[in-house]
Amino acid sequence: MQTNLRGRDLIGDLDFSKEEVETVLEVAFDLKKKKALGEPTPYLRDKTLAMLFFFSSTRTRGSFEAGMAQLGGHAAFIESATTQIKHGDTAKEIGEIYGRYFDGLAIRHCDWLEGNKYINEVARASRVPVLNMQCDIYHPFQCLADLMTIMEKKGRDLRGKKIVVSWAYAASYLKPISVPQSLILQMPRFGMDVTLAYPPEFPLMPEIVEEAQAQARKFNTRFEITNDMVEGFRDADVVYAKSWGPLLTTTDPTEGKRLQDMYKDWITDAKKMSVAKPDAIYMHPLPADREIEVTNEVLDGPQSVVYDEAENRLHAQKAVMALTM
Repeated sequence: MQTNLRGRDLIGDLDFSKEEVETVLEVAFDLKKKKALGEPTPYLRDKTLAMLFFFSSTRTRGSFEAGMAQLGGHAAFIESATTQIKHGDTAKEIGEIYGRYFDGLAIRHCDWLEGNKYINEVARASRVPVLNMQCDIYHPFQCLADLMTIMEKKGRDLRGKKIVVSWAYAASYLKPISVPQSLILQMPRFGMDVTLAYPPEFPLMPEIVEEAQAQARKFNTRFEITNDMVEGFRDADVVYAKSWGPLLTTTDPTEGKRLQDMYKDWITDAKKMSVAKPDAIYMHPLPADREIEVTNEVLDGPQSVVYDEAENRLHAQKAVMALTM
């Protein structure tokens, strides 16, 4: 177990070493057990967390707010549009001032080419830990919950297990690319073979893909890319299929929607799931576009672990807060 996380930021998935992530998961499993037993865990009594949102939320706000309360502290929900950020507060000022008011800062800012930059600017000015609740590049807490869930379903030793991280069609807005990017960075470190599947117009950031390939080489796992959804699913132990926008191809919403609508057949359905392993699990961070991104038969079916996955956001986030704050 690593004991050097106090005061640390978590902004990118590789900010914590593999051993430090293992520590987070060990604490998360313990916190989950204690919650099930009704044991109090007031590790952050009288501590406060600022939750600054530039992007709306369901699971993220609820899990962080509940998590701080269960740890004995308090989380303050702050929507950027209702603050003076709208009228001139800079990232440096937020870091300096909120870093003096609170014991930790959590920020969700997903605007393309802005979010990660903003969070890092706040972190440079803050005297307390800064936690990335999702930006345009990374979604580390979702990925920690995903890893925890996979270990619950497939065992702690994931070497040789295949995860397909696949694009899927969605009719709603052009979603961030942070979830798939976090997955391809983190999963090779735990022995998983990664297949990334997407239509040609929907690549991820080249530098992220290169780093994922480097992690695969370091940990002696496979990393493959395909433009065929069915081939990506073949023999997978874990199917993680969700939509993301063609941000590396175009940032124009109209053109992005046109490209997205070219691939309406990229839906996760029972036929595609049948080419994965019989005991494969289906994962999605939610919300999903039902009957568009994934069929109800799959999302509500026996292979789906989406609600366990959502629950584990709470436990993984509590672990990081307890260890860093």
